[in-house]
Amino acid sequence: MDYLKRQEKLYTWMETEELSLVMLQDNEERRDTSILWLTGHPGDALLFLSSDKKALLVPWDINIAKLYAACDFMVPFAEYALDPISTLVSAARYFKIPMSGKIEIPSCTPYPDFLQYVDKIPDYDIICRKDGAKSEIERLRMIKDEDEIHIYRVLSTLTNQIIDAIEQNVCNGQLKTETDVAIFIEYEARKLNCEGTGFTTLAAGAERSFGIHAFPPYTAAPFAGQGLSILDFGIVFHGYTSDVTMTFARGPLSKSQETFLGLISKAFDLAFSKVKDGAMCRTIAQSVDTLFKKSKISMPHGLGHGIGLQAHEAPFLRSRADNEWKLAPGMIFTIEPGLYHPFEGGCRFENDILLTENGAEILTRSKIVRL
Repeated sequence: MDYLKRQEKLYTWMETEELSLVMLQDNEERRDTSILWLTGHPGDALLFLSSDKKALLVPWDINIAKLYAACDFMVPFAEYALDPISTLVSAARYFKIPMSGKIEIPSCTPYPDFLQYVDKIPDYDIICRKDGAKSEIERLRMIKDEDEIHIYRVLSTLTNQIIDAIEQNVCNGQLKTETDVAIFIEYEARKLNCEGTGFTTLAAGAERSFGIHAFPPYTAAPFAGQGLSILDFGIVFHGYTSDVTMTFARGPLSKSQETFLGLISKAFDLAFSKVKDGAMCRTIAQSVDTLFKKSKISMPHGLGHGIGLQAHEAPFLRSRADNEWKLAPGMIFTIEPGLYHPFEGGCRFENDILLTENGAEILTRSKIVRL
């Protein structure tokens, strides 16, 4: 990974914003994978980026940081008594930030904490804003670089192996319950040298598939019995997660259930046919809404979302009026039409898509499995 190149992009943005120092925070209170994206450090740290293009990482675990992180300087968080404000003061002095210099702290900082920063660090202009460094990093992360695309090609191959193994083991009766399937995915992911699952696996048998996200995510109940069952999962490789959903349909099915399956397949194909450089995400989502509306049914969630170091990232394919996202080469996102009924159950079909300069590619091979 070319972390220094990523840092350089943020330094350029800082210059236009006339920022002397940017602070990023990733801990149990406020998770932010921006530090992982910028340095390779897997978590629990503060990161300071200065206007003179230097990066100071303050990790909770210095040994892990030395193994993974790409930065100019590194100081254990314990040296600052695990206090972010004291650490910021020291960082400002270390980088010789001029008095009244603009220092941006994380946008998710609660207002009472922001007041403490302002009160305890009166010599600097402390900034906390919605459209700041975090938003800029999110914008940069939408377009995957060559290293990230390579990771996703490998990750998709591994995900497809697990998809095939799940189908085989459900069909031969080896995976009988929701728990069986969820544990199988975790086990197979670890066997393939992945870091685990990208989120809690959602395995909902025919009695529980009526929910968009079943609660609990999985139980000891039967899986893939008569009717419609949903399996939504992702695995993590080098920090990046896949996100796919399979539907298992065991007959005999009702007319409504067959209609649902046909509609989500048509919806996926329709959405994919509209994926191109410059396409409005909202327009794609609306086309699927229109398809469902013709059958007097509606989808209660968005059509898709970006994926990366998090399971849900920009861009978002949804019909909301405020959605102004446009697709561009380098974006990786899901298309996941789904329909749900309290008595008929639900179904969803989700794959991961890469948009390149030469067009769109379906990276994963999720499927509707008929039993």
